[in-house]
Amino acid sequence: MQLFKKKVLYFFLLLSVFSQAQIGGKATYQFLNLSTSPRQAALGGKTVTIYDNDVNQVNFNPATLNQEMHNHLALNYGSYFGEVSYGNAGYAYTYDRHVQTFYAGVNYVNYGSFEGYDEKGQKTNSFSGSEAALSLGYAYNIPYTTMYVGANAKLISSTLERYHSLGGALDLGFLFIDERNDVNWALAIRNVGMQFTSYSEINEKLPLEILIGVSQELDHVPLRWHLTLENLQQWNVAFSNPERSITTLEGTTTQENVSFVNNALRHAIIGVELFPQKAFNLRLGYNFRRAEELRILEKRNFSGVALGFGLKFNKLKFNYSYSRYTLAGNTSLFGLTINFEK
Repeated sequence: MQLFKKKVLYFFLLLSVFSQAQIGGKATYQFLNLSTSPRQAALGGKTVTIYDNDVNQVNFNPATLNQEMHNHLALNYGSYFGEVSYGNAGYAYTYDRHVQTFYAGVNYVNYGSFEGYDEKGQKTNSFSGSEAALSLGYAYNIPYTTMYVGANAKLISSTLERYHSLGGALDLGFLFIDERNDVNWALAIRNVGMQFTSYSEINEKLPLEILIGVSQELDHVPLRWHLTLENLQQWNVAFSNPERSITTLEGTTTQENVSFVNNALRHAIIGVELFPQKAFNLRLGYNFRRAEELRILEKRNFSGVALGFGLKFNKLKFNYSYSRYTLAGNTSLFGLTINFEK
């Protein structure tokens, strides 16, 4: 029974980490919004403006797919609480300059094995859960401009205990590169789709999300900063935390009042990358909503902070990130990109 309780605790801690990617658990397939790339995670997550040879960026903005990614393979892995793991693999290939570049990838999460018990506490069969999404992407450079458009089509499969679901989704992306000022502007609309088959005859929404981003590489400092605004499809992303309510001596309880500025900041993610064009990179990010939702009263736990680095060896590039969530759960991501072209 102690083992069961421990696994249940791990499962709900995992859900609390996943919930930062989708507001209030209002949709299914929430794993689609996980940052599986160490570079993405180290910059706070959901960066949509990176335009270079990093094939991982296609997951959050398909318009970033370009010829520099040709014949690049990316493999990423992370784990939560022992048995629970997640990651992705992606590959980009340029057929010719007219057809542009294609992308194929898979994202997955494996929840591990759980011991089953009925309502009376009697042990039943063990069970497991996993989810995966197969992606095909394409991007196009609008002629005579530095504007790019792209799309990802995703086939989604989910198995949770004896329940199964199949769905499909589309990601749409736009990128504009201001070459004169070295500023990138981007828009991404993610997870537009539906369930083909539901878990229990009730169709659920997919985690639709709209993101806008801007980034710039500084002229005299080897640094690129990133600003991403997430969840723009819904203005009010804040909620009143019961732990922050005030109870008077008369027993009257006043709920936390989330200000306009506080709610606005919860849409923002900031990140900086030092030496972005070099073989060694340092990264630091801050996710305002994650920090606000997971912080502990009267105790500094640095929720929302992320950091990482990248190190290149000839055809290989290794990436690592550490993301701070809570005192009970933090994540490390490991990634390897292989350039088969050189």
